[in-house]
Amino acid sequence: MEEEKKVSDESIVEEAKGETPEETTTEDGTEAKETKETKTKKKKKSAAALEIELKKSEEKAAEMTDKYQRLMAEFENARKRNAKEQSHMYDVGAKEVLAKLLPVVDNFERGLDALSEEEKEGAFAQGFIKIYQQMITVLEEIGVKPMDAVGKEFNPDFHNAVMHEENEEMGENLVSEEFQKGYMYKDGVLRHSMVKVVN
Repeated sequence: MEEEKKVSDESIVEEAKGETPEETTTEDGTEAKETKETKTKKKKKSAAALEIELKKSEEKAAEMTDKYQRLMAEFENARKRNAKEQSHMYDVGAKEVLAKLLPVVDNFERGLDALSEEEKEGAFAQGFIKIYQQMITVLEEIGVKPMDAVGKEFNPDFHNAVMHEENEEMGENLVSEEFQKGYMYKDGVLRHSMVKVVN
């Protein structure tokens, strides 16, 4: 009876302190008493551990997002570079083919210049003219345009001077005659104009 009284007295004292003992079973099967204070400490520790884990996870997510954005930027740059290279390769191939077609255009023009005005009215000559016009239209649609050199200042980027002459009527360093027509393809020179320049 006295022992029971002691136990109840102890529990009253602990309750007064605010530490109600709770019985828990440990791994080895023995019972241990856990107070509210130790529970609160454990909760605080677990909350702190969770905060640390959350911070680590956020850092890792930010790192992965950064890696993803860098990879996407690299991929976009590679795609643009490939498109540019393909366009360049197409232009190089097109220039080679178009340069081989220009002598055909020259021959058409020589043929037309050799015809008299009466011959140009004939059916054969009309067919010849229409084929030439069609060819010029197709070349223009592709981006090939003839240069207009006569009367303009000589520019070695566009003109190839094969002759010089003295001419007081024209200004110095001007193109007086064009022997072979030059052509541009898009923004580049496809063939230089062969010209005579005034000294």
